[in-house]
Amino acid sequence: MLAAEDYPLGPDSQRQPRVPKGTVTQHQWTSKIFPGTVRDYWVYVPAQYDAAKPACVMVFQDGAGYVKEDGAIRATVVFDNLIHKGDMPVTIGVFINPGDISEAPGTPTYKFVKGYGDKWKRDLKDSMRSTLYDTVSDRYPRYLRDEILAEVSAKYNLRKDAYSRGITGLSSGGICAFNAAWQMPEQFSRVISWIGSFESIQWKEDSAIPDGGQDYPTKVLREPKRNIRVWLQDGSNDLELRYGSWAPANIRMANALKMANYDFHFSFGKGSHNTAHGSAEFPEEMTWLWRDYDPSKTEQVYEMEAAEQAKPLFRVAIVNRDAE
Repeated sequence: MLAAEDYPLGPDSQRQPRVPKGTVTQHQWTSKIFPGTVRDYWVYVPAQYDAAKPACVMVFQDGAGYVKEDGAIRATVVFDNLIHKGDMPVTIGVFINPGDISEAPGTPTYKFVKGYGDKWKRDLKDSMRSTLYDTVSDRYPRYLRDEILAEVSAKYNLRKDAYSRGITGLSSGGICAFNAAWQMPEQFSRVISWIGSFESIQWKEDSAIPDGGQDYPTKVLREPKRNIRVWLQDGSNDLELRYGSWAPANIRMANALKMANYDFHFSFGKGSHNTAHGSAEFPEEMTWLWRDYDPSKTEQVYEMEAAEQAKPLFRVAIVNRDAE
């Protein structure tokens, strides 16, 4: 049995001989939807990209951590290997960092971010990330659609259909990825969330519509079904308690997706709030996410796999809190 953090990277996360290597370029963007915020982003283009043929696209939150070839995740290495093997389509990766608002102190966004940070004792950079990622609204998805992806599309031939677009992130970036697909399923239909923060971090308690991440399981059950495919990952030692407890929140999400008959997979391991488990299974996640992709299509009605339909709901057992 694997120890809590013992999740080694497999061969698809390592450079393989005779596998062509894609290119990565770094860029910077100043947002209008989040006025005054400046961020770095990277664009990965696979060696197989042909400008005459539109490519699929995958968006990554906290992009710097994913794009490093020698980092913990090595997303571009995984892309190179899986595209070469035909386990995923030719896909351009867009790796986006959270915004920096420190140079725009007079803007409404700065004032909100600073106020939130002061209230919860979080620094300005961390508070900006949470504002972007944890807020349940269409603002960040609009930023992706109207700013970053519009800019990337001006340079590369990207597929416009949601069937050919995926999005992922971890922790606050995990709920951000799900929120983007939930708010705009016509833009993104394939989602991976690692250790997603489905909790009340940006809960608008003083709003007429006090949406927060903790509401997503109920929204999945009560609101019209979105045509999205979702991979969730978390671990039994993911016990962040500042705003709630991540592991039970992700179990609630998984059960809601199951009861609402979504095409989903929940990978629940032993890890804590880090990237180890998700990184180790990233090639499997991407293969699952893009399975049965047909470039001649622009849409597909996602259906729960028969193997998942045959399984019961996720259940929990209470153990002594002093137990290892």
